[in-house]
Formats: sequence, C-alpha cells, structure tokens
Amino acid sequence: MVTKQKTVWYCSTCGSKQHKWLGQCPACNEWNTLHEEVEVSQKTRRFEAQHLEPARPVRLKEVDLQETPRQMTHIGELDRLLGGGIVKGSLTLVGGEPGIGKSTLLLQVSNALAKQGFLVLYVSGEESVAQTSMRAKRLGIDSDNLLLLSETNYSLIKAQIDQLQPDLVIVDSIQIVYKAEIQSAPGSVSQVRETATEFMHLAKGSGISVFIIGHVTKTGEIAGPRVLEHLVDTVLYFEGDKQHNYRMMRVVKNRFGPTDDIALFQMNAGGLAEVPNPSQIFLEERLKDNPGSVIIPTIEGSRPILVEVQALVTQTGFPTPSRRCAGLDQNRLALLLAVLEKRVGYPLFQRDVFVSVAGGIKILEPALDLGILLAVASSLCNRVIHPEVVVVGEVGLGGEIRGVPRIESRIKEAIQMGFRKCLIPKRNLKGLPSDLLEKIKIKGVELVEEAIHVFIPPSESKH
Repeated sequence: MVTKQKTVWYCSTCGSKQHKWLGQCPACNEWNTLHEEVEVSQKTRRFEAQHLEPARPVRLKEVDLQETPRQMTHIGELDRLLGGGIVKGSLTLVGGEPGIGKSTLLLQVSNALAKQGFLVLYVSGEESVAQTSMRAKRLGIDSDNLLLLSETNYSLIKAQIDQLQPDLVIVDSIQIVYKAEIQSAPGSVSQVRETATEFMHLAKGSGISVFIIGHVTKTGEIAGPRVLEHLVDTVLYFEGDKQHNYRMMRVVKNRFGPTDDIALFQMNAGGLAEVPNPSQIFLEERLKDNPGSVIIPTIEGSRPILVEVQALVTQTGFPTPSRRCAGLDQNRLALLLAVLEKRVGYPLFQRDVFVSVAGGIKILEPALDLGILLAVASSLCNRVIHPEVVVVGEVGLGGEIRGVPRIESRIKEAIQMGFRKCLIPKRNLKGLPSDLLEKIKIKGVELVEEAIHVFIPPSESKH
C-alpha cells in the first residue's frame, strides 16, 4: 500500500509551517509568502551528518576556556571581520547580489589556506569544474591542496567530505544543493533549511570549517527562510554598486567576534584587493570648490570613515517635485527636507532634490543628517562649504541637533585626513580632550538654523 504524502505550507520569509494555505503568514505577517511543499518523512534518519552520541551537561566552572583556534587567511580585512581568522568547525554564510564578488573572494580564501597546507574542497553546484578552474586561473590560483567538486546532491557531497576529510569546505551555493528524500525543488524553504542544518551538523561534529554562499532576493535579503541566518555562526554580506570597483563587506552576525563591522575591497583583474584607508579612497576624486558637497565622518562598525555627500537642487518643471537619493534612506531624506522647509523656510516644494553618497556605498547612520541638510542648502544657495570642514550630527523633527556616539574617533579620522574645522552637536563638546581642540577647530551647534547660518548668511538663505 502506497503511503499518502503529507502536504504542508512553508513561509519563504520566516520558515514557519502551516497546514493550509493562508494569504498572510501569521508568524511574520508577510503576504503571499506561503508555498506548498511535501513534508519530510520522519521514519528515516533525518540528518546524515548528525552525531548520535548524546550531549552531557557540564558545570559552568568546569568549562575549558582555552582560546579558540583560528585559521588565518592572511587577507587582513577579512581576518579582522571574522574576529582574528576562521574558527575551526564554524559555519559562515556569505550573501550578496549576483556578480558582487562572493565566489571570487572565497576562491582567494581557498588559495590562501591551501598555500598553508590546509586541504580545501570547493563545491560548485552552479558551475562546472572547468568553469571554476578558468576563474581560478584568471585570479592566479594554482594549488595542489585545492580540490574542485561540481555536485548538487548533498549525500554525494557528504560522501566526498567523509573520504577526503578537508579542513575547509566552500559550498557555492546553498540554494542549489538538495536532498533526494525531500520532494520539493532545490532552493525551496524545506530544502534550504534541511541542507543548511546538515552542514551545521557536519561543521560542529567533524570540526570542518564551512562557508556557504547564499543568493539574495530582489529586496536585497538573503533568499530562503530566516532560520538560515540563525543556524550559521557568522553572516557576511557584500554591499556596493557593481558599476563601481569598490565592495563593502559587512558583518551582520558573528558569534566569534564583533558585529556591524565593515571591510572595504577593490575589484581588479587579480580579484578583490584590500583597501586599508577607505577615507582616502572615497575623497580622492572630490572637487573642493563644488557647491552641494559636504564631508561627513561616519562610523561603520568599529571604523571611522570620511564620506562625501553630494546634493543637487534644481527648479522643477512638474507639479510634484522629485526626491531621489543613492546610498541613503529615501524616507529619511524626505523627513530632513521637511525640517528644512519648516525651520529655515527653504521653498523646496518648488524644486527637485537629488542626494548621493559618493563611491557607491550605502550609509544609514543618522549622524549624516546635518551634513545632508548643509549639502542641500549649499546647492540651493550655490554657496561652497569650506573644503577643510567636516560636519556631523543627527537632526530631530524640531530642528534640534542631537549628539552622536564616538565623536572622538570621528574627529581623529578628520585630523588624520588633514581637515582643520569640525561642526558637531553642542552636546558632544563636553568631555572632549584638550589635545583634540589644539589640532582642529571645533564648533558646536544646537539648531539647524544656527548650523546653516555658520556657512550661509541669513540674507542668502532664502532664494
């Protein structure tokens, strides 16, 4: 007698299971995200890589707190993001848009570890061995310790891992790997969840470091259920415009090091190269006598970076003015423009406003608010902000300038890059060391009007 298969519905966003179709997922409240799948049979052993030895409780004081051994990639920026290197037995997820450089970076990581004598298995399910080999040769990679495998069936991949016992496994990508006993297609919620869990058991049980590449959706999030990010130890996310050469890697989650830190890479013919001084890179093409340009010291993770924000304000020819931005939050820009109209009286309702962060990176920190407002005011009044000035501060709805964290790090970065003046929130003046005040001229402001009038006289502030 044939056993009847049980059909369930999984949410593609959060991975929750429902026994019937619903228009809205009751767990995450997203619409039209439930997809029909065949439930995994529980009669057979579910996870092939799971060790059957039961875990035993250990007293807290008996836990051995030896330093976690790490494998250095000798790619300085990546090692810093990971907290000092790759932790043995860790599971790392690398996400990003197609063509951003995920496979390129992991091939470089494979080569770096293979040169140190580690055995690396690169599993490419989307490309043949010949295609991966051609890419590796373009990058100048040639090592006997780097093995290539073109396979998508998890059971066959695990058989090769059990036979070779590599130190590092790279899976490109998790959305293409499947388990034959699951009826749904590769990339579905159940396939991604099951295969990712298998690799998690494999990494923890065998002490093999595993990197998995994840696709992203059209909204920029990693495809598959949210449980995928919960399973892994570290989530690295590539950001940046493919039209620019710069790629920013951000740590979204890290169990072995800092989070929300970033590293900057530059794409060239030899692969991804580290950028040790991002501020210099972002400012090297800056025009100093250009209205609408403001330099802002921002904090990305633990690193201060100077970025240039450019604004262009023009007369509109349509009833509804355009509001466009690149590298910024669209809603935040609309809020700041409303503050300018209300507090300073700028007639922005008659003008199109375009704002961009130079260099193709995306900055969401509210400390950019004051610099954005000054860039817009500078473009509207056609007045140049002094090229040796940096501006930082968060703007409230009442037009007040709020304090920002880590002001000393921002000012020190500005001093290092040769800036002589700094406009900051008045609340951040307290507690600044005297040696900083000797190296750079600092002025504190409380209101948006006061900050604008520092650079633009009141007679010129309304056009």
